[in-house]
Amino acid sequence: MKHAGPDALDRLEPVLAELRKLEGLRERKRGTFYRGSSAFLHFHEDPAGFFADLKEDGEFVRVPANSRREIALLLSRARRALRP
Repeated sequence: MKHAGPDALDRLEPVLAELRKLEGLRERKRGTFYRGSSAFLHFHEDPAGFFADLKEDGEFVRVPANSRREIALLLSRARRALRP
């Protein structure tokens, strides 16, 4: 599964815009978010769709990011993972 390229990130732009609003995240390069100096979230594209690798409890978890429901769940999980 390859990292999301420019065309995929164009399609994910609404999700990226929501992630940019989350306090504590920094987008080092388009679609790749860090929390402090640690990687926190990035995207992959695959024939099966888009997926985000999200760091929860110190480990990356692959989360689908295709439907509105999946995206809402991804954003909710990202918010929860950012809590102290």
